[in-house]
Amino acid sequence: MTIIKGRVQADSFQIDGIFRIARGSKTAAEVVTVTLSDGTYSGRGECVPYARYGESLTSVCEQIQAILKEIEAGLTREKLQSVMPAGAARNAVDCALWDLEAKREGSRVWELLGLPQPDDLVTAYTISYDDPIIMEQKARDAAARPLLKVKLASSDDVPRIAAVRRGAPQSEIMLDANEGWSAQDYASIMQGLEPYNILAIEQPLPASHDQALKSLPHPIPLIADESAHTSDRLPDLIGLYDMINIKLDKTGGLTEALKLKQKAEEAGMDIMVGCMVGSSLAMAPAMVLAHDAKLVDLDGPLLLSEDRNTPLTFDGSLMKTPSVALWG
Repeated sequence: MTIIKGRVQADSFQIDGIFRIARGSKTAAEVVTVTLSDGTYSGRGECVPYARYGESLTSVCEQIQAILKEIEAGLTREKLQSVMPAGAARNAVDCALWDLEAKREGSRVWELLGLPQPDDLVTAYTISYDDPIIMEQKARDAAARPLLKVKLASSDDVPRIAAVRRGAPQSEIMLDANEGWSAQDYASIMQGLEPYNILAIEQPLPASHDQALKSLPHPIPLIADESAHTSDRLPDLIGLYDMINIKLDKTGGLTEALKLKQKAEEAGMDIMVGCMVGSSLAMAPAMVLAHDAKLVDLDGPLLLSEDRNTPLTFDGSLMKTPSVALWG
């Protein structure tokens, strides 16, 4: 059945406060929404253009517009993988195609894949980078949440980690340096982490310095994020990281993400499913991937002061199954 209409638009959702990481800060989630309709059913997908990977709202919209005629003429999801490169633009299209297929079939996406319903997933909740006093208060406010992810950025991060632990003594804590440490920082910080019972550390070094991890100790599991994109690049990470953070905006959609997950599991690596800061529409397809992941970090909507009209439902840090009206 031919798709007769495609629409691409930029949307903005205000963040509740300021979201800070090693590379900067923002006050809004700027996303691209793709809607594909066959005249009876419509499917949607959302992506978050990321400057770290050379993307912008303009470039991603242009990339999708350039292929829209092929999509409207019936480009399949399988063919899409070779026609568009991995990244945010392909993610929005891929997820919209999955949503459209599910609605046409009268099934949920996980049923099409033979997977269990993704219900009651515990997501991490992010404490963004700031002064230790502010981070301690944010952790105190979130102390009832079972898992916190702490954004870090420098060699002087141990006081921030200590502050978060003081604020949330019972929560599990994982760290995310967003490529902000050097190998020297890593060695120094690791020596000071023992009192804080850290669960895992995400992307401590720049992706270009991954090989340094071969000679550094791994007393705490390391997670590849900026280094982990698609399945063809997975072999470069084996032996350097213990886990990979799969994000649909990096893989270019759910289709490639499922392939990456399978190959990573076959290689003996644990799985984390993460997100950029986006709306519930971006989290819903990631939940299909995350049904059995070791760690889930899909808290984007929890960081926003506004969301989609039919958002995901959260009970604290528990994410509920997305409605048909939202996605899939």
